[in-house]
Amino acid sequence: MASFVTQGIDHIGLTVCDLSASRAFFEGALGWEQFGGNPDYPSAYMTDGVAKVTLWERKAEDFNGFDRHKNIGLHHLALKVATSDDLNALFKVVQAWPGVEVEFAPELSGKGPKEHFMVLEPGGTRLEVSYDPR
Repeated sequence: MASFVTQGIDHIGLTVCDLSASRAFFEGALGWEQFGGNPDYPSAYMTDGVAKVTLWERKAEDFNGFDRHKNIGLHHLALKVATSDDLNALFKVVQAWPGVEVEFAPELSGKGPKEHFMVLEPGGTRLEVSYDPR
């Protein structure tokens, strides 16, 4: 049996279409805080106190939008909340956020009991938020 040396995920790095829109969404809609960044890239490093995401603004004017069926790499970023009420309350905030595209509202994942919703945040990243009572 292999002896693993990794210890979980340090952070997820995302290229976004509009850094200021993504940063505002993470701060305003999700309640995250910026803990760093690189203004020369530019980038913003965000955290909810547990997870860390680094947002990197795309460099090229022509770019490919998010396509989980054609592109290799990120399918979606999945975040979790503590209760079903939190999931529904967060969805109300997120769905009303400027530039958010709702893929689906809170629903059971498969046969449940996990519940989730899926959106595209303003910078173009597909984002799932879920609650799992198990």
